[in-house]
Parts: sequence; structure tokens; C-alpha cells
Amino acid sequence: MSRESRRRFGVMTFVMAASIVFGGMARADLRDDFVNPPASYRTRPLWFWNGPLDPAETARMIERSLESGYSGFGILPAQGMTPGFMSPEFLQRYREAIDKAAQLGMKMCLYDEYWFPSGSAGGQLAEQYPEALSKRLDMLALDVEGPKLLKQALPPGLLMGAVAMNTGTRERLNLTDRVRDGALTWDVPAGPWKIMLFTCVPDGARGLVDYLDPESVRKFIALTYEKYYEKLPEHFGKTIDSAFFDEPTFHWVEGGRAWTGAFNREFLNRRGLDPVPYYPALWYDIGPETAAARNALFGFRAELYAEGFTKTLQDWCHEHGIALTGHQDQEEVVNPVGLCGDLIKCFQYQDIPGIDQIFQYGRASKAYKVVSSAAYNYDRRLVMTECYGGIKDMPVENLYKEAMDQFAKGINFMVPHAVWYDSANVIFPPELSYKSPVYGPALPDYNQYVARLQRMLQHGRHVADIAVLYPIATLQAGYHFGVGTPYTGGVIPPEADYMDVGEMLALEVRRDYTFLHPEVLDEKCSVDGPTLRLNNEVNHEAYCVFILPGSQAIHWSNLRKINEFYDRGGTVVATTQLPEHSAEFGEDQKVREAIAAMFGPPPRRSDAGGSEDAVGPGSRPYTVRTSAAGGKAYFLPRPTPGSLKAILDDAVSVYDVALEQDVAGHRPKVGRGGNLSYIHKVVEGRGVFFFANSSDTSVDCHVRIRGKLDLEQWNPHTGEIAAAESAHLAAGRGKGDRSNLCEAPGTDRRLVGPSRQIGHVPFSAHVTRVRLVLPPVESRFLVSSATGGQSPRLEDHRTSTLSPRDGGPQ
Repeated sequence: MSRESRRRFGVMTFVMAASIVFGGMARADLRDDFVNPPASYRTRPLWFWNGPLDPAETARMIERSLESGYSGFGILPAQGMTPGFMSPEFLQRYREAIDKAAQLGMKMCLYDEYWFPSGSAGGQLAEQYPEALSKRLDMLALDVEGPKLLKQALPPGLLMGAVAMNTGTRERLNLTDRVRDGALTWDVPAGPWKIMLFTCVPDGARGLVDYLDPESVRKFIALTYEKYYEKLPEHFGKTIDSAFFDEPTFHWVEGGRAWTGAFNREFLNRRGLDPVPYYPALWYDIGPETAAARNALFGFRAELYAEGFTKTLQDWCHEHGIALTGHQDQEEVVNPVGLCGDLIKCFQYQDIPGIDQIFQYGRASKAYKVVSSAAYNYDRRLVMTECYGGIKDMPVENLYKEAMDQFAKGINFMVPHAVWYDSANVIFPPELSYKSPVYGPALPDYNQYVARLQRMLQHGRHVADIAVLYPIATLQAGYHFGVGTPYTGGVIPPEADYMDVGEMLALEVRRDYTFLHPEVLDEKCSVDGPTLRLNNEVNHEAYCVFILPGSQAIHWSNLRKINEFYDRGGTVVATTQLPEHSAEFGEDQKVREAIAAMFGPPPRRSDAGGSEDAVGPGSRPYTVRTSAAGGKAYFLPRPTPGSLKAILDDAVSVYDVALEQDVAGHRPKVGRGGNLSYIHKVVEGRGVFFFANSSDTSVDCHVRIRGKLDLEQWNPHTGEIAAAESAHLAAGRGKGDRSNLCEAPGTDRRLVGPSRQIGHVPFSAHVTRVRLVLPPVESRFLVSSATGGQSPRLEDHRTSTLSPRDGGPQ
């Protein structure tokens, strides 16, 4: 079979595998599946092979793990394993495990490395393809006072460019063409100059591949993926349905300065611009062009990473009928520029975005919504978590706490960390297998619980009223080499509040949202009156509130669309810092003018007085301006849960989901050690609302859900289904009450329900009031009828109609 024929066959097989194997196909009877979830929805842990491999022991562990409720594994070759990684004997032991799993109807994920991080092929890449190892960007900087003649020998490595910058005026000169015979020769003009020579040099830390170069990554693939395929071709797309990469980030390279020799050529080809004059911005402030230069260079590095590593892996996976998942490292760090470049864009070419939640409960909590938003942005169905590892003496109840918190933030594919081949030498506890006297007895119920969550939440589309700009422009503008430690974020811009604002929204204000990547906002979103639409085929969303988190820099193309949204009646909320610089060259003044048109002239951070406890006329902690079409632009210089909630309530009074106590001005009592959170999806024609109480205190409150719904309460802990205690209310338009989403004054409504009947709703909306009782560490689904009642999106349209895309069945 030719490579092209194999590619087409593999893609066809992949499509079938992705739709059938991962959580199964969406089935007609959601109710039956909830009560008795198919085995394909159960979890598949990482299985550390950390001891001598024995065929009989391997078979026994697989059988016993199936009895524990696991539906498969991701085999992770680890320290202590014999025979050696990728030896013929190892591949035979691997085949025996895959054959046994196939016999039992289990599914397996191909973990692509020995130990971690991915990219070294267990040391074989350095031995066989040293030219494919990682590279870094170095700089030799000289301070010179002119006039004088300078002759400087080049440092080792591939010359990327030579630039001089006048340290007084910030004038920059490209001196690359003055390099001859291994030296730079230049008559330095009068004045203080910094002469910089940039070279790309081998790094090779930990024997890792050059993640930015597809050809180098293909050599890594040849040593790992291809070897597994050669040994097990008949299992790909069947028993083996996926591959998993682990922590391939820039910080392994010295200073986080991962680079590649083709950078300049590729940048010039794609951008039509010579990058060399902007290289000094990677280390220094170069004046007014600093923000745009850093966005251009760091943004392009993020693009090369997404294409060079994940896309190259995914292309191979699709050719061989499997899906790709995996995760970066340190996802919870505010600034990802020195780690993976861009924590949303790195998943652009990945079937199943993923996250690593290990070492302590809730460690990566602030990043859950970033990673799940990547899936929403790129219209991906699954979001993976590798969870529980490295937590010594973890309480059994944390199996549930972690699942609740993460699934309520959009994660829906649990990979427990871990089962250990040699349980006497567990490196990262806990040991989540039948061998453990602590966790073993709990696994069957746990796996049944997670299977119900995965059946309910792995399908359909996400519903949220609020979009939050993912502020990669300000993160790139603030980042530079030579300061801080990339592993902990390097440079964290002081205005970068997006993760904190996200946590306030999710866990204290309790309004769900989606982070939008700047490219997605430009390319996939449109303004429709006072509504901003994410125009995906499956995960289409509609927002009435757009939050611009603290930013010094923003893409001018983004700001134009945000400005249009405001002008047409939408609500924009800016926090902490209003942007002044453009991520594109030459657009700073347009940014400042557009910001002033929406928010008024400066103050920037601190002139709006007040506090969280002083919200009212004359003391409110925010400013607000109104457009001719009724749009509102709020600036909140010091965001707190109270002040953020005050703004959202001032802008919109009927949200998709609202806890009634929050509406009344106080929060439900939630104990320590957990959260009260929710997610809303539309699944197979039903509104599916997941509420999770991971705290140690019972919750008894009422929830208001937009729309007139017939609801049942589904208990994922037991599989029991019962009628929900609910009532239908009319939310009228009272004094100061904007009862509709994005309502323009004087506009009537039409409500198109699942039954396609049309009725007028002039200046009002129905809500369904439901009593929600959640014991400690328990969760419930509220599920609407597939044929009666819906959760509508109330938006302005010149046709006065509501499309079922916005809240009706899917």
C-alpha cells in the first residue's frame, strides 16, 4: 500500500475510531446509558511498567483491572522496567499486553516515550539522530561607544542575525550583511550602541527533539510510533485507539530559549517580513515597537511548535487510524510563553486537548478552563486530564473531588495516574489499582461514577453567556529572555489577571464562560447585533458579555470586533488595565483611540474608587459608558468577586444559570476543601446541567435556569433518576431590570422551542426555579426533557426570532 493510500485509509479509520471508540457514539437513549453506562465510558489509567515484565503477571493485572472497572490502559515504560525500552523483547511483552486487552474488549492508548518528557525516545534520538535534538537561541551583546571600528568574531552556532541598537534613541540597524569570514566588521557611529549577535546553537537537554522542526519530530516518530506500528499493525484503530504525549515544553532548553535554524526563512516566507531587526526585543525594550515585535516573534515560535510537534504527531496518528492526546507542563502558570508558547494554540492540531492535574488537590484549577476552552475554540469533543499522581496519602474522597471540579469546568475524559506494575516501588503515589487496600475497594464505584459523567458530558455543545479574551498578546508583549525561570513563567506581566478573573467567574460569581483565542475571535466569531457568535459546526456558542482581562497589548483586529460588538449593543467588561499597545506593527494609536471611545479617557488603574462592599451610586468600584445602541463598556480597575458580580448583574439580569442566593446578594455556604460549580451542555436534544459540590459542607439552595424547562434530577453516584423539585416563573421587566440577554430597548422577542412552536415574549423571559440539595462531595445532573421545554438564548435579532442553535436541541 502506498503512503498516500495508507494515509487515506488511516484517516478513514481514524474518523470511525474517534466517533465510536472514544466514549462511544452518541446513542439515542441517553437515559438508559446513564443508568448503565457502556464500558467504553469508563476510565483508562496510565499503567507504569516499573518492574520486570512477566507475561502471566501482565495478563493477571489486566484481568483484575477490568474487574475494578477500568476499560483499558496507557502503558508507560518506566524506571525499573526490564527488558529494555524498544528492544525486541520489550515489544513482545507489549504485544502480549495488547493481545490480552483485545481479547477482553479493552482499549489501549500508546504512550509515546520512556518515562517523560516526550521527545527523546528513551535516549535513542540522541544516539541515532543527534542533528534532530533541540536548539536554542543565544545572544552575544557588546556595549560600544562610537565612533570606532568594531571587528568581532562570531560566536559558535548558526548566525541568525546581527543588530545594532542605539541605547539612547532605540534606533536599530541590521548588520547581518556586514558579516564576512566569521566576523562582524562595522564602523560604529557616534553614540552609545549595543551590538548583538544572535546564533542558533545545539542544546539537546535531556536528549529531547527540536519541537519546532517537523523533520526532527518525524525522526522521533520513526523511533517510537513507527516501531509500535511495525509490531502491532492489526491493532491500530481497533484496540489501540490513541496516542499520548507528555510534557514537551520549552523550559527544558536552557533559558527556555527553544529555537530552530529555519526560523528566519519560515518567518519571511509566511509573514513577508525580515525578523532580524526585531530580535533585540526578545531580550530588551526596543521602544514603541516592543509589544508588536515580541508578539511577532514569540507568536511565530508558538505557531512553529503547534505545527512542528503536535500537528506532525497528529498527522501520523490520523494516517494510522488513531487519535492524539497529551498535555503540556506547568499549565497553571500565568504566562505560558516560555513553556509551550500559547496554552490554547498548542492544541490547535490536537484531537483531544489535555491537562496535568497532579501533586496536590486543585493545583491546576486555574488552567482547567483554558484547556477546555481550547476544545471549544477548535470544536473538539473531548478534553483529557491526567489526574491524581504524586499525591501521597490522598483521601479516597478526592477521587471524586477532582473529577467534580474538573468536569464542571469542561474536562470530560479522565486518565487516572496511576496503576503500577511493581506496587512495592511506586514512585508517584497513589497506587490506583486492585492491589491497594485503600483505593482498590473504591475503584468499581468510582469508575461507574466517572463513566456516567463521561457519558453525559463527552457529547453535545457547551453553553455560556460570557466570553473572555485569552490575552496572549499581553503575555507575549511582557515576556523576554534573560529574566526569571521559564518553568515558573519567566516574566509575569503585572496586568495579567485572566486566570484570577476566570476563577472568580467560575467559583465565586458562578457564571460560566469561554476563553476565546485572538485568532479564533478574528476568524470564527461574528457580531450579530448585541450577540457575539462562535461559529463552530458543533460547539457553536453565543455571548452577550465580553470580558477583556487586564492587558497592556491587544490585537488591533480583535479590538475592532470588540468595538463593533459594543457599538451594536453588546456588553464589554475590562479589568485591571486597559490596553495601550497593538500586537500588530503601527497600530498603537488606533488601539488608544478605540479604547477611549469605549471606556472614556484615562484613568487607567486606580481612579475609579470604591470597594467590594461599597457598590452603589457614587461609590461603585467601576466606570461605565453606554453606546447609542445600548451597549455598555465597564472598566473595573481592581476586580473582586463582589464588584465583578455587580457589573454582570447591572448588565444582564437573566443568565443561563444563576444560584438564587447569589442573585439575592449572598453566596451558598460552601465548606473548605472544595467548590460549588456547574456546567451546561446541550446533549442529544436535552439541556444537561451538571452541579458539583466538592466541599465538605452540604448545599441546599435554589437555582434559576433560563427558559421553561421540564427537569429531572439524575444522580451519577447511584444512577437513580427522579423528578426535580421545580417551578416555572416569569421574569418580568421591572424598574432597572434588563431581563433579557443583550436586549435593545423596545424590541419584542420570539422564542423558538424544541417543538418549533413560536410564541412572543415581549420584554420578559421564563426561568425555571429548581431546588438543589447536594451533600458533601456529591453532584447531580438536572436534565431537561428531549421533547418539552428548553433553555433559550434571549438575544436581539432584526427578525425578532431565536434560532435553536443558541439554546435549543442539538
